[in-house]
Amino acid sequence: MPSDPSPLARIGAVLRGARTLSPTRFTAPRIWRPTPGSFAALIAGLWLFGTGEGMLLAANLGAAPWSVLAQGLSLRTSISIGWTTLFISTCVLLLWIPLRQRPGLGTIMNILVIALALGITYGALTTPASLALRYAMVFGGIIIIGIGSGFYLTSGHGPGPRDGWMTGLHRVTGWPVGVVRLCIEVVVLSCGWLLGGTVGIGTVFFALLIGQAVAMGLALMHRLFGVESPSPEHHAILGSEELPADHVPNVDDHDLGD
Repeated sequence: MPSDPSPLARIGAVLRGARTLSPTRFTAPRIWRPTPGSFAALIAGLWLFGTGEGMLLAANLGAAPWSVLAQGLSLRTSISIGWTTLFISTCVLLLWIPLRQRPGLGTIMNILVIALALGITYGALTTPASLALRYAMVFGGIIIIGIGSGFYLTSGHGPGPRDGWMTGLHRVTGWPVGVVRLCIEVVVLSCGWLLGGTVGIGTVFFALLIGQAVAMGLALMHRLFGVESPSPEHHAILGSEELPADHVPNVDDHDLGD
């Protein structure tokens, strides 16, 4: 019988990251039927996600494309970034209608919780004078987003508005998920930049590191809360109800929160 892996081996497994969404002890059996554990994981994950996004914006080195769009819209309208994030997410959710996408509890909570957490975090933080601290905020924000995504994605309550729009377009057009995601991100980033949002080295770091950060978040969930014999219902929730089968291994397409 093999011995349990050493603490160093466990840490290495988390750092390598996971390539799939594995059911956990808190994964809900239905996207609209939360358990105390699944609801707590959902809210905690979305709050961490919004907090990480707020840290990226406060660093003022560039952020994720959708945050750049929200920031640009906020600058143009003088509306707080929390409200512009809520507005954008609601508009994207309306785009689900012609795609016949079905929302879940996570879809609705995604709109509300991330916008609230992002607005509070961004309003509470100031851009540090030290460039080193600004870089630390960028990397810290990406790590927090990865951990939050791990909680959110394995809660079993459905995708956020932007992920649902992406997977819906993939299903309707037949285009590869990666192509759909790239087109969306390029258009969103361009619009945000034209509106005055900050695009910079932080945006590059986000693009390069967020996939691995989410993979590490998923691996952490598996390590801490994984189950040995998950039910078929849990696999269905994470595999077909939330994301299409060919999308699950691609942790780069996170947004995982978003």
